[in-house]
Amino acid sequence: MTTLRGAWRSLTGASLGRQQRQEERAAYLFLVPWFVGLALMLVVPITYAIYISMTNESLFEVGEFVGLDNYSRLFDDRLFLRSLEVTLRWIVLSTPVFMIASLAISLLLNQRLRGMNAFRTILYIPAVLSGVAVTVLWFVLLSGESGAVNQVLRSLGWSDPPFWFDDADWAMPAVVLMGLWGVGGGAVIFLAGLQNIPPHLYEAAGIDGAGPIAKFRHVTLPLLSPTLFFVLINLVVDGLLIFGPIFVISGGGYKGGPDDSLLFYMLYLYRKGFLEGQLGYAAALAWILTIVGTLLVWLTFRLEKRFVFYETEAPA
Repeated sequence: MTTLRGAWRSLTGASLGRQQRQEERAAYLFLVPWFVGLALMLVVPITYAIYISMTNESLFEVGEFVGLDNYSRLFDDRLFLRSLEVTLRWIVLSTPVFMIASLAISLLLNQRLRGMNAFRTILYIPAVLSGVAVTVLWFVLLSGESGAVNQVLRSLGWSDPPFWFDDADWAMPAVVLMGLWGVGGGAVIFLAGLQNIPPHLYEAAGIDGAGPIAKFRHVTLPLLSPTLFFVLINLVVDGLLIFGPIFVISGGGYKGGPDDSLLFYMLYLYRKGFLEGQLGYAAALAWILTIVGTLLVWLTFRLEKRFVFYETEAPA
C-alpha cells in the first residue's frame, strides 16, 4: 500500500500534509470492513470451490483429493457435452430474437401517442412477475392436447400442431416463445437509450432528405449501439445461467426434456450436485461454465470497438 501511495505521489507531484495523512488513514480504516467482507464472501468461497472441484466430495461424505480427475472425466461425459451444446444453441437462437423484439417494442413505446404511459406499464408487468408462476402459465398454455395455443392453431386450420415441450424439435422454440413474453425489461432499457438520442440529429438528417429508414440506420442504430451492447452482454450471461423456467418444466431437474433437448448446463450442474450428490464433479462443471462464460464475454467485448459508437464518435 505504501509503495502504491508513493507511486501515486510521484505521478501527481503531491505531498500529503499531516491532516491529509490522518484523513487517508481514516479512509483506509473505514474500508477495512469492506475488505473483510470481500475476503469472506468472495475470496474464501472461490478458493474453496477450486479445492472442491479437485475432490470426490459428496453431499453426505467428505471427499478425498483426486487432482484433475473430475475435469478429465468431463470429456467422456455425453450429457456434459449435450448440456453445453443445448446452452450454446439457446444463446444463438434466443439472443437475436429477444434483442429484435425488445428493440421493436421500444420503438413503439417511444412514440408520443395517447395512453402510451399505461401501455408501457402493462408491457413491463411480465418482467417483474414470479418466474415460476409465468412458467407454469406457459406450460399450461402450450400443452399439446388441451393447451390454449394449440386450440387456437387448430381453429386456424393447423390440424396437427406441435406438442411443444413434449417434442424434441419444438421444446426450445417453446422456451423462446415463453421468454418473448418477458422482453418488456429489455424494451425499457432500449427506450431509455432512444430517449437519450438528441432530437436535433433527426432534424438534421431530415433536412438532408433522410427518411424514416435512413434515420434509423444512420442515426438511431449508431447512437443506440452502446445500449445494444449492454443488452447483448446481459442476454449472453442470462443465457448461460438460465435455470428457473427449465427447472419447473423438467419436473424439478429430473428430466431434460425429450431427447435431452432442454438439458441446459445449469440444470445438469444442479442434477449432478444436488440430486446425485456429486459436489466435486458439480464444482468442476461450475468452473468450466465460468471459463466458457468468460470467453464469450471476452469475445463480445472484442467486437465492441468495431460495432459500438458513442455520441462523440463518428461511425466508421
